[in-house]
Amino acid sequence: MIRISFRQSMLAGFLIITVLLSWAAVRSWLVLEQFVEQSRRGSEQALQLSASIQELAERTVAIERSARQFMVLSDPALLRRFDENVAHCLTAVARLESMSVDVLGQLPENWRVVSESLSQGLHQSVSQNELLPLLSQLAEINNTLDLRGKGWIKEQNTRMFSELESNRLHLTWLVTVAVFGAFLVALAMSWWLTRPIESLEQSIEHLGESRFDEPVVVRGPADLRRVGRRLDWLRRRLSELESDRERTLRHVSHELKTPLTALREGIALLQEEVVGVLDGSQQEVVDILHHNVMTLQMHIESLLQLNAASFEARNIHFKPVSLNTLLADVVQGRELHIQARQLSVLSEAPALTRMLDVEKLQVALDNLLSNAIDFSPEGGVIRLQAELVENTLRIACIDQGPGIAAEDAERIFEPFVQGSRAAPAPRRGSGVGLSIVRELMKAMGGRVLLIQSGGNSRGANFRIEVPCDR
Repeated sequence: MIRISFRQSMLAGFLIITVLLSWAAVRSWLVLEQFVEQSRRGSEQALQLSASIQELAERTVAIERSARQFMVLSDPALLRRFDENVAHCLTAVARLESMSVDVLGQLPENWRVVSESLSQGLHQSVSQNELLPLLSQLAEINNTLDLRGKGWIKEQNTRMFSELESNRLHLTWLVTVAVFGAFLVALAMSWWLTRPIESLEQSIEHLGESRFDEPVVVRGPADLRRVGRRLDWLRRRLSELESDRERTLRHVSHELKTPLTALREGIALLQEEVVGVLDGSQQEVVDILHHNVMTLQMHIESLLQLNAASFEARNIHFKPVSLNTLLADVVQGRELHIQARQLSVLSEAPALTRMLDVEKLQVALDNLLSNAIDFSPEGGVIRLQAELVENTLRIACIDQGPGIAAEDAERIFEPFVQGSRAAPAPRRGSGVGLSIVRELMKAMGGRVLLIQSGGNSRGANFRIEVPCDR
């Protein structure tokens, strides 16, 4: 099966459009040339007919005047003038006969016969009573020629205008067909070329979202299909690397936790003085070892938690949820922690239902609320505020704690990074909570922001933004 490339498709489409428009232009030009030629010939013929009839009418007046004067004066000069005018008129009659105008019929021939009879009568000195009717016949023939000539010219003009209107309609239809055909070709090109590009964009988005389970299939031009196959190879390669990373992380965590457990047990035996009584300096060393072992275990568990969150972020599950219920569930999950710190949590949300990934959104909000609880002073107030801006859900978590230092604002969302400002009460944290929030927001097509407050105001203001459907 022959596969054409993207460039060949573009070239073929442009050639087809060019051929259609060129065909319409050439046809229009030919029709216009044909009409101009017919109009020119018709104008020349009408002008020649009108001039010949007018000349015949003027010469006939001169003929009548010369004939009447000769019949009265019998002057040979008047007869010669008569013959000259008749000769000129016969030339005009010959032109009328050569034009093959059907409406004139036998009028030119009749004019010729009457003029010959009049000329013979004058040369033979026929009486006036016989010649005068011939002069009247010439005048009548001239009048009839004039009427029929004007009628023919009017008929020709009408026919020409009718043909002009017909050509106009024909050209309109021709141009409409050409433009519509070009539009259809452009539409087909757009569909043929846009569809694989959209497929490529969607595949790249899936790769960016670490969704490696969907194969990349691109249909269309051969070169775009080739790009699709390379993207599918990249998808498989990234999937293998991601699997290797997760497997390595699990193995490393397992290998670390096994000796770590042995260390914890050994340190516990030392603290319980099973192996002997410890003096003050030995007890201090054991306490340091115990603290570092617990810190190391917390980091390993946080690393596993972050890896699990990154893996879970690939699977998006939307379902309808009430915004009030969402905030209430998050607050209820931290109710004991809130009471222990003697805090108040105020939640504000519109009474609306939207399609959201509830589980991931609850995890993100729980991390933000947990940080706010840890850093809030006893008796403080935490506010959870939800609002809809166009088709985006915004939820802000605002506390009254020490806030985030300006030098920490850029890196606070990085894994294992904790702010330089201490919490009011002792807390155990590894600095992966905000990293998990960022991963979950990216998976849902949203983001998490730190809103810096100006002046001397305290407290941290974190806001998540996630697109939602009705």
